[in-house]
Amino acid sequence: MSDMSVLAAAAAPPQTARPKKAMSPAREFVFAMHDVARLLRTLADQRARELSMTRAQWSVLKRLEISEGVKQAELADLLDLQPITLARLVDKLAALGLVERRDDPNDRRANRLYLTEAAAPVLERLNELGEALVGQALDGFDAFEIAALGESMERIKANLKRELNLRG
Repeated sequence: MSDMSVLAAAAAPPQTARPKKAMSPAREFVFAMHDVARLLRTLADQRARELSMTRAQWSVLKRLEISEGVKQAELADLLDLQPITLARLVDKLAALGLVERRDDPNDRRANRLYLTEAAAPVLERLNELGEALVGQALDGFDAFEIAALGESMERIKANLKRELNLRG
């Protein structure tokens, strides 16, 4: 630093901290909800790595467990993924022998996705990891509180979807 810049810095008035603005309880809640989602994703990533998987692969397998036989394009919508992103995930899962593509008998352009027998033990372990993770996250909550939280989250989700639909 030159002598001039040292003198200028010394002559400058001290920086005063801006007063912190308090957020409304609603905004505090939304920030906390964001933090919870981020922490859940981080922990799910760690748990998935225990099985040499990614959280995204885990999501694909879990959704297929619920909706086996779904079209690949439909699964991309369900998971809120770009079709090319899902295609790469399915490629990887197919290479691991966990998922297979079958031609759609009614649409030559479409594939339907199915779990293989090899996926069953992997899903069993992923389900155990998921239950443990949820148990840790909801430790200390009773069934009534969990149900109320679920209903609240569904209402929030519906509000946000409605807003997205209004804005197109």
